[in-house]
Amino acid sequence: MTELKVFRLGADERDVEVPGSSAALEVELQRRVEAGMEAMLGVRFLASEYPTGPWHRGRIDSLGLDENGSPVVVEYKKGADSGVLSQAVSYLTWLCSARFEFEALVEEKLGAQTARSVDWRSPRAICIAAGFSHHDRVAVHDYPKRIDLVKYRLFEGGLLSLLLVESSTGAASPVRVRARHRTPEPAEADVLEAGPAARCALAAAPEPLRDLYGELDEMLTAWGEIEVRTLRHYVAYRLMVNRASVLFRPSHGVILVYLTLDPDAVGLEEGFTRDMRGIGHLGTGDLEVRIASAADLEKAGPLIRRAFEAA
Repeated sequence: MTELKVFRLGADERDVEVPGSSAALEVELQRRVEAGMEAMLGVRFLASEYPTGPWHRGRIDSLGLDENGSPVVVEYKKGADSGVLSQAVSYLTWLCSARFEFEALVEEKLGAQTARSVDWRSPRAICIAAGFSHHDRVAVHDYPKRIDLVKYRLFEGGLLSLLLVESSTGAASPVRVRARHRTPEPAEADVLEAGPAARCALAAAPEPLRDLYGELDEMLTAWGEIEVRTLRHYVAYRLMVNRASVLFRPSHGVILVYLTLDPDAVGLEEGFTRDMRGIGHLGTGDLEVRIASAADLEKAGPLIRRAFEAA
């Protein structure tokens, strides 16, 4: 089922479907997403209607920086308009040619330290529309950049749904997409795919820790079509946004997992879980889980399930 359906329990105790609709004006959708962009898309908002100059001749609906430090272009269409994909690709071309301009914008909005950490290996485009054609959904996988096609619907009561219907991984950095019930890949394959620091850390880990990561990877990818993106210092497990980040600490014999989960909703256990709000760390997520044994991994299972079920 690619169409999100919403039901309300009626007076006769039977479920009644709540009809969905598209936005009356495109700008209404844009303003709403921009106001909640970090929560909805994992993207920090930078600018709206950003001009691209005389060659590209347009205005980017929204510019942002995602949770992994990648630049993001967001384009909206209130209906099902195939033009949104070509427009997004054009603006990605502009983005890659305007690095200094973009970093100056990041510095202005988010500070110099964030601007210095912009990751240009995998700039992204997110297209949000009421629907996409079959040709768009096929063509998106042939682009060398990361593009997400997101379908939206509005429901009464102020409800907005966002559904990721297609996602291209791009070719800038290694990515795996793991599906439920797929045969696990050996930990050695992950060593080859990881970014420089992550690869070195995992390669230096003793065999029991590498085996433990193989089990952890299987657990993290058991929730459907999970994008596994190996970045410079950590491995990100994504649905619409990062749900988990994995770092390797072989010298301590531990794997750190940062989950997108409210620490206040978890009974913290010293030496196993930690509230990371306000504490700088690599990766994303407010709850740290330390895994050094099979027993730790078993205890982490319910927390991982909650992080992905909340997506």
